[in-house]
Order: sequence, then C-alpha cells, then structure tokens
Amino acid sequence: MTKRHKIVLLLSALLLLPFFGSRTWADDVSFTASAPKQVVMGKPFQLTFSVNHRAKDLRAPEMPEFDIIAGPYSSQSSSTSFVNGQRTSTFSLTYTYTLMPRKEGSFTIDPASIVVGGDTYRSNALKVTVLPADETPAASNSGPQQSAAPATSQPSSNRSGGDIFIKTQVSKTKVHEQECILLSYKLYFAGVDVAQFTNNTKLPEFKGFLKQELEQGDVQTELEHYNGRNYQTAILYRTLLFPQKSGDIEIEPANFEAVLRVQNRQQIRSIFDDFFATYSNVTKPLTAPGITIHVQPLPAGKPAGFSGGVGSFSLSSSISSNSITTNDALTVKLSISGKGNMKMVKTPSIDWPDGFEVYDPKVTNNFKSTTAGVSGSKDIEYLAIARAAGDYVIPAITFSYYDTNDNTYKTLRTEEYTVHVARGAGETDQTVVTTGTYTNKEDIQKLGTDIRYIETKPLPAEERKGAGLTGLWWLMYLVPALLSLLLFVLFRKQIRDNQDLTKVRYRKANKVAQKRLKKAAKLMNAGQDAAFYEEIERAAWTYLSDRLSIPQANLTKENIADILRSKNVSDERIQEVTDVLSTAEFARYAPAAAGSKEDLYNATAKLIDNLESTKI
Repeated sequence: MTKRHKIVLLLSALLLLPFFGSRTWADDVSFTASAPKQVVMGKPFQLTFSVNHRAKDLRAPEMPEFDIIAGPYSSQSSSTSFVNGQRTSTFSLTYTYTLMPRKEGSFTIDPASIVVGGDTYRSNALKVTVLPADETPAASNSGPQQSAAPATSQPSSNRSGGDIFIKTQVSKTKVHEQECILLSYKLYFAGVDVAQFTNNTKLPEFKGFLKQELEQGDVQTELEHYNGRNYQTAILYRTLLFPQKSGDIEIEPANFEAVLRVQNRQQIRSIFDDFFATYSNVTKPLTAPGITIHVQPLPAGKPAGFSGGVGSFSLSSSISSNSITTNDALTVKLSISGKGNMKMVKTPSIDWPDGFEVYDPKVTNNFKSTTAGVSGSKDIEYLAIARAAGDYVIPAITFSYYDTNDNTYKTLRTEEYTVHVARGAGETDQTVVTTGTYTNKEDIQKLGTDIRYIETKPLPAEERKGAGLTGLWWLMYLVPALLSLLLFVLFRKQIRDNQDLTKVRYRKANKVAQKRLKKAAKLMNAGQDAAFYEEIERAAWTYLSDRLSIPQANLTKENIADILRSKNVSDERIQEVTDVLSTAEFARYAPAAAGSKEDLYNATAKLIDNLESTKI
C-alpha cells in the first residue's frame, strides 16, 4: 500500500468517525420480547426478540409448553437522517422463532438474555393464552358454552361461514341501589373482513340509571374462544351505570353498524381472477340484545347521617389552627376518598358552636372513572369567622355509607377539635367582611373605623335664643311620637313573627323557589342545560328545606317522605316529591338521558304549587 493510499484511508476514517462514535450502552439499550396474547391450539405463531444495538449471544428461555418448529431467524435494519444539522441514527436487530403450542391454557414465557457491548440485558416476560381449536359444526351444535362471569346476553350465531355479532356484557346482574355496574358492548367476528367497527350507533337511554361514560380510545382486537369457535373481539362501548331505583330494570337493545370489506365475485374463472378481484364495502346492521338488572333496595337500618353513599370510603380531616383571635378565619378541611357513587355523595355539615360566623363550604371533586368504577376524593373546605373570645369545641364530622364489600352500613367519624379564641386588640371598632369566594383567610379584609364622637359641649347662648315652647316646637315632638306608636302597633306582630326564624323561612319558601324557577326558565331558553338542571335541583331542595324547616344538608329523599307522611300528606303527593327530586338529581349528572327540560320544569313548578296548597 502506497503512502498516498494510507492518507486516503486515514481521511476516510476521520470522516466516518462521527457515525460510529462511542456510546453509553446502559443509557439507551432496549431489548424486548413480543408475541400474540392469545393463540389457537394447533396453529403456529411467532415469538420475536428485538434489540436496538448490535448484539450477540442470544439465549432464549426454556419453553416446555411450546415446540420450536423454526428459528431463530435474525434480521437487521438501520437508518440515518439529518434534520437541521442534527444526525439521527436507528438500528434494529430482530430474532424470530416459530412456535407451536403443545396444550391449552395460560403460560408464561420467561425473559431472554443478550449481550450488548460486553453487558448482559434481559427482555420482558410474556403471558400467552392457548385457546382450543375450532370445533366442527356438528360438534358445536351440541349446545352453547355458558360463561359464569361477566354476565352476558347470548346472541345467535351462524356457524356455516362468516360470522359477526355483538354481545351485551355487564359485570353484575344483581346489585343494590347506587352500586356500580360496568356495561360493555363487545363485537365478535370470524371469517369476515371488518373495515370499520362502528358507523352509526344508537344506544339505549339507560332509564333508571345514572351513566358515566368511559373513554374508549383506539379499538383493540383480541382472540376469544366462544361457543366452540375462535373469534376476533373488540370492545365498542363501555359505560358505568348506577341504578337509581330498586326492582327489575330493563336495558333496551343497542343498535350498531359495522362496515365489512366484501370481495366482488361476479365470475371467477381461475386463481388469477381471484387474486386480482375487486372489493367493496357493505354496511352490516348489528343489534346488541337487551338485558335485565335486578336491583335490590338498600337494607333497613340506615344510620341517621346516611346521605346515599354506596361503595367503600375513608375519611380524614385537618384544622388550620387551634388558637386564633377574634375576627380571624378558621378553616376545617375534610376529605372523603374511596370508590363508589362519588358524584352522589353529599357534603357533610359541621355543627359549629355559637360565636362563629359560618360560610358555605368550598367543594373540590377529584374523580377518576375506570372499568373498576369511579374512584378519587371529595375535598371540602369549611370556613368560619370567630366573633367572640372563648374556648370552643368543633364537634366531630360523621359520614355514613353502605359498604358493598361487607354489605353493611358503616359510619366514619373525624376527631373533635378544641379551639382557643383570644380577643384581638382593637377589635371592637372594626368590621370584618368577606369578598368573593374564599380560598383562605387572606380573603378576609378589615375595614377601618368610622365611628365619630358625639358633641357634649353646651349649646351656645345665641343658638338657644328663640327656642321657646311654641306650637311648632310641640308639633315636632308629638308627630314623631305618635308615628312611632302607630308603627309599633302595626308592626308588633310582624316583629314577633320575625323572631321565629322557622316561620320566616316557611313564609319565604315559595318566594325563594319562584325566583329560582324564573332563573331556571331563562337558562332553559338560553340553552344552558347544565346550569338549568342545577338550578332546578336547587329550587326543589331549597323549597323543601325552607318549607319543612330542616337544614338542606340533613335532607334526604327518605326522611322527606317520612316527614311528609307524619304530617298526613297523601302518598300521591309524597310520590310526586320523590319523582321530581330523583329526576332532577339524575338529570344534573346525565343530561343526555334526562328527557324533556320543559317537562322537568313544569313538574317542579307543579310540585311547589301543590305543596303550597297542602297543609304541612
């Protein structure tokens, strides 16, 4: 080799050096194993191991449940690209085995190992389920196989050729009120080419249920052995259902459309005609059968503080401080966490002692909906202002619910808090106000004093001149006195009635409800459905709270019915109250299935008018 050739080789090596520079293997080595999740007995499948660097010494695991009928075959690919002066290189090395299952069941393929740059790396493990082979048509006619769980509606199937149908599956068919159910519509197909899983969809209204839809994402297919045949399956729709009443509730059938890719077979004379055949899309209507859910009422013996929670919950609380001064804010935080009908859990109330000015609590919902149900937390922040010095006890907060795991009622209780309130300096001349929706005590503002002193010096002599006891002078004294007496007589009864807050709320119940109904009508006409349903629910609950003189936090549909029944209100009127409350509550969380807004508005207005004419 001449000197000139050596110089050329050296320059070439320097130019290619950036492409083959040193790398830190441990930072970006990826070694993975992949195989189908489900395979069929008697049919081969492929197991692949992929690594993104040059490697050697692949060691596959022992696989006694499978026969290796081919492999490993290796293949590699690499690419380099330049974008904005940045070089990006990729490399892939793949080893492929062809396996044949020996028996049915679920099996684990252990990790493999490989050496990259002197270091050994292990792949992930795999779980493979071997399904039975397809039965012959004669064998399958002996009877369909029944699966124990989840509960499904059984569709009919045609075993003569291509087959496609939808099953309705629910996690449970026997539940209690408010207990969560997972409903799924699952597509099964074999011997057909599905180009599009769903086209037009018509779901049932799910009457009697509160619905919480789940995010579907991309449709994924899996193999499933059903009724003697192996089908490709895909979940088309999933939702969580919470029954709102007891009894047998029928879920109506659902209608779907699938688009099938069908070969045009007008006249096929040879295998070449079949190879070059054209295809067209055909719409296939599909019906998912209906199913009946048996809903049991919650058992008797509900705790006094039960507000409808069904599931499994925990309770925690904290307090901002145990020592404050007058006109300072005190915050109690409460967190209800767990799994169940979280959206239906009502906010517990605190029985604040006298000496505190109380504000509406701030509620933050952190819920997550999965196939396992609705879980998360309901965080509540209670705010009160200390108005008088002293030592106070903030009583424990109780929360009762029905535990679906133990099928019993449970009551959770927080600890009591002792708070010392000291008198603040100069607080007697200050006024405390709040602005907007509070988040913490920085939102509490103190306004400066505005009391002016009364002048006590004697009136000057020149101002006392002409102040004799004239007729005008007497008139100036007598008229106010007579007017005061008249007003005292006229308003004495009203003053006495206003001292009874229960009677005041009773008299103003209809006036407040009419204001809310008027606002709800405006929201309905403006098309603001969510705000309309919320205002309608507030109108009904606020009216009943004022009319029955019971705090809204302590009201439930059950004790409303008991109170009205104790006051000799007819069962028809009680049922009307229960129906309106249930419909309003259901519509607020499931507006799409709530029915006519006008009917709900008219029913609420009619209920209030009927109760106004009823002696309670």
